[in-house]
Amino acid sequence: MLVGIAGASGYTGVELLRVLINYEDIEINQITSRQYRGKTLREVFPFFSKTKYENLRFSDEFNIDSSDFYFLCLPHEPSVELVKLIIEKGKRVIDLSAAYRIKDEKVYEDYYGFEHKYKKLLKSAVYGLPEIFKEKIKNAKLVANPGCYPTATLLALFPAVKEGVIKESTVIVNALSGISGAGRGLKQQFHYPEAFGNSYPYAVKKHRHTPEMESVLNEISDKDIKVRFTPHILPVSRGMISTVSFKTDIDEYELKKIYESKYRKEFFIKIVDSPPHIKDVIGTNFCHIYISVDERTGFATVISAIDNLGKGASLQAVQNFNIMTGRKEELNLEALPLFP
Repeated sequence: MLVGIAGASGYTGVELLRVLINYEDIEINQITSRQYRGKTLREVFPFFSKTKYENLRFSDEFNIDSSDFYFLCLPHEPSVELVKLIIEKGKRVIDLSAAYRIKDEKVYEDYYGFEHKYKKLLKSAVYGLPEIFKEKIKNAKLVANPGCYPTATLLALFPAVKEGVIKESTVIVNALSGISGAGRGLKQQFHYPEAFGNSYPYAVKKHRHTPEMESVLNEISDKDIKVRFTPHILPVSRGMISTVSFKTDIDEYELKKIYESKYRKEFFIKIVDSPPHIKDVIGTNFCHIYISVDERTGFATVISAIDNLGKGASLQAVQNFNIMTGRKEELNLEALPLFP
C-alpha cells in the first residue's frame, strides 16, 4: 500500500512519520511541505537519518493518482478541496483538520470563517473516534480525525451520556493543553520568554471545538447537551487534561462501574484510581480517565489525560488507519509513555 502525507513537516505530520515508519507492508511515497520543497526528510529532520525514508523528498503538491491512502495534516480550507479530489479518485483519506468533523455546514461560516461547499461529502464523513464509532470507521472512505480537546472531553463523557446518567443538559469542561497544539507557526505568546512559567485561558466565549463536541454528544444522546468549554494553555510542549463536571443522581461506585463496563474492551482507555498526570500518557495513544462524585453537591467530575499530538491527533489517526485497513487496532501503538 502506497501512503501519502500532506503537511508532513508540521508536528502532526512528523508524529505520523515517526509511527508509520515502522510498518513493513506500506510505503510512504509522498510527503508535502511548501516550506521545505525539494529537501529530503533527513535534511529537515536529522533524526530520520538511517531510516528507510531518509532520502524521501518534500514536494509542494500531491499527485493524487500516486498513492492509495492519504493523511492530511493541512489547514481546514485546503483540506476541504483536497479531500474532495481524493474521494473522487476512489482513494481513502484521514483528514486531521476540522474540515469534515461537523455535519452542519453552517457551523463553518460561524466558527471557521469559510463556506463549506460540499454538504453531501460532509454528511458522509465518519468521525474518527474509535471508542465510539469503530464500526463506521472500518468501511469509511473519509475519516475526520477528531480535535484534541474533543477527544479528551468526549472520552470523559461518552459512558455517562450513553447511559443517561447526566441530570442536566449542560456540562462544564475546563481543559489544559500543551503549546504544540498551536502548531509550528511562530506566534508571540508562544515564544519561550513569554510562554515559560505562564498559563492562561483563551477563546473563553467561543472556541471552535465547542460545536464539534456538541455535535457528537447530540448524536449519541437523546438530550440536547450544551458544553460550557474553557480551554487553557500550559507551558509544556505536549499533553492535555480535560476536567468535566456534570450533575448526576448516582454515586461514585455506580458511575465508575458504568465507565469500566463501557471501556472494558477498549485497549487505549485506562480507568485510573487517582487523578491522571500528563506525563502518564506523553508519546502514547492512551487516555487515562479518573471518576469521582461529590455527594455534597451532586456533581460528578471526570478527568481525562491524553497526549494532544498522540491520542489527540496523529496516533489516533494511525489507530483509525489500522481499523480502516483491517489491521490489529493497537499495531505499532502499544508503546508506554516517555518518563520522566
